[in-house]
Amino acid sequence: MTRFSRRAFLARAAAGAAAAGIFAAGRGADASPLGLPIGSQTWPHRERVRKGDLAGLCKDLAALGVGTLELCSPGYPEFTGLADGKQTRKIIEDHGLKCPSSHFTMEEMRAKQQQMIAWAKDIGMTQMGVASLADGPQGGKATVDAVKRAADEYNRFGETAAKAGIVQFLHDEEFEAAHVEDGRLVYEVLIELLDPKYVKFQYQMSAMPQVGDVVGYFTKHPGRFISMHLQGVDPKAARPRAQLAVGKDGVDWAKVFAAAKTGGVQNYFVEQSWDLTVQSVAYLKTLSA
Repeated sequence: MTRFSRRAFLARAAAGAAAAGIFAAGRGADASPLGLPIGSQTWPHRERVRKGDLAGLCKDLAALGVGTLELCSPGYPEFTGLADGKQTRKIIEDHGLKCPSSHFTMEEMRAKQQQMIAWAKDIGMTQMGVASLADGPQGGKATVDAVKRAADEYNRFGETAAKAGIVQFLHDEEFEAAHVEDGRLVYEVLIELLDPKYVKFQYQMSAMPQVGDVVGYFTKHPGRFISMHLQGVDPKAARPRAQLAVGKDGVDWAKVFAAAKTGGVQNYFVEQSWDLTVQSVAYLKTLSA
């Protein structure tokens, strides 16, 4: 056994501690909320997709530390170039990314759901969703019958998707932020009417001033949510939908992610301009799993 002087021993111990510190710092830099990869929704970067630069976008997002993408379907004009699902998957995976989810149009759901399911499976998706069940002014009025018809139709879509091993989800955009005659929020009524066996929810943080506190939804409806769109939001802002970088806002993100575990969240996607995405991803890396 080699003998070391006390000085040599202390020097080695100090070096080991420094290395451990560097390793811990590295783990901290790679940390992400919920222990899941940081994701990015591609809608804010749609011009790059439209111009055929999905590969460049994937490269740049991967360099930031993003691990998953959420696409929009070929039913969106800027995304028609992604109609070849297998080629799209290759581009994404060549850059070390995965794509578990996409948004689709209601027209696609109604006219060719099976075709869209096949496209999703070619890319490796397990989740399919829509931004809204109907057109309508935010904060407007909807009849109970209209909400029920929309829910019945979407339950059918969800049942079909479930048979194919896909989870159908609903976002919370304009129609969902309206109110029915009795004053209830359409979003809350839909949570009651949509079958939890077939439909989950994706919470849009920028809609929080209109549809209500995300923590309340997650804790009141455990297991009903599958994902989130992240934006930094100031609920007291003069323009409620104005966005800030995640972590540079009035949101208690540690509390949100703690509640997200109860809600059932499996993915989260930053949905912001490039500059805000850079800032938001950097902040998310500082949050522990």
